[in-house]
Amino acid sequence: MIYFPEAILSETSIHRIGNQAQDEFYVLSEQSMDIQDEQLKNLLMRYFLGPFEKVNEIYRFFHPNEDLNLNEVFHFVSQIFEDGTKFHENSQQLAKFLYGISSHPKIKAGELYVCYFENVQIEGEVHDAIGIFKSETKEPYLKVSPEQAGFALSYEQEAVNINKLDKGCLIFNTEKAEGYKVAVIDQTNKSAEAVYWKDDFLKLKVRNDNYNQTSNVMGVYKNFVTEKLDQEYDITKADKIDLLNRSMKYFKEKESFDLDEFSQEVIGNEDGIASFKNFKKSYEDEFDTAIADSFDISGAAVKKQARAFKSVLKLDKNFHIYIHGNKELIEKGFDEDKSMNYYKVYFKEEE
Repeated sequence: MIYFPEAILSETSIHRIGNQAQDEFYVLSEQSMDIQDEQLKNLLMRYFLGPFEKVNEIYRFFHPNEDLNLNEVFHFVSQIFEDGTKFHENSQQLAKFLYGISSHPKIKAGELYVCYFENVQIEGEVHDAIGIFKSETKEPYLKVSPEQAGFALSYEQEAVNINKLDKGCLIFNTEKAEGYKVAVIDQTNKSAEAVYWKDDFLKLKVRNDNYNQTSNVMGVYKNFVTEKLDQEYDITKADKIDLLNRSMKYFKEKESFDLDEFSQEVIGNEDGIASFKNFKKSYEDEFDTAIADSFDISGAAVKKQARAFKSVLKLDKNFHIYIHGNKELIEKGFDEDKSMNYYKVYFKEEE
């Protein structure tokens, strides 16, 4: 979705962001960098842009008051897009703003890089883009160099691994009125303090495109099967797996999603269909996210969601049964003599 074979890194500013809770400060550079070394430019391009090759989800800037200009990052990057001579001063403003919201005691200090790229491709279109990146994790590395008697060995104690971008975003100069197109990287987003990057600093919301429509409806259906059905029906785990497998088959084989068609082909039970549609409506109301009744299916979203659709029936600690096909070939029963449940599995030959 994001490609950069023709991209150019035209300007870069670096600042240091401390943590307020640790009585650390920020340090602003006086001017942007003049990078002449082409090898260094190539390494920076790899470090900054490489991780975005696998990003499919696109966001937009927003503000709770529905006025985009109140979103600080949106405001500063807009100033840069409108007047390139204001690049460095707005990079300083971005650094000050990030420092202002870096108050959680576990937020790590690090360098903030603000970059201007030309000719970055997203969704088949080429645009200029502003990148904002933060390096927090430092690692030691060894350097071996030849010398007269053999080799010399040295090290750098706190170096940046160019294969591990901690945090970053790319803002593309398109669709400004809707909040631009924004791609995000956050390698520490599983920790509680890490929400400051996407939620507090950038203030982003997911763009409601086919990728997110597909991802959302698959997630809603999975939760419906794994959580809601138990409350309304006496359903076995094998039946749940079958329902998940049938939904995955639908999304892999169809080019477009239709709610009524999906409900009939996958669920097939009128009470179950009504329950699923109510569950979907409750999700939309709770998260203020509309999921269309029909849309083109995103293959990238299906591939990502497939990892969460489990087809494994776990029996105590002794057996795992992988169910991929006809659920009629597996039967559940109860053995009175052993006072244990059992499954009977039918097959023609071993493989």
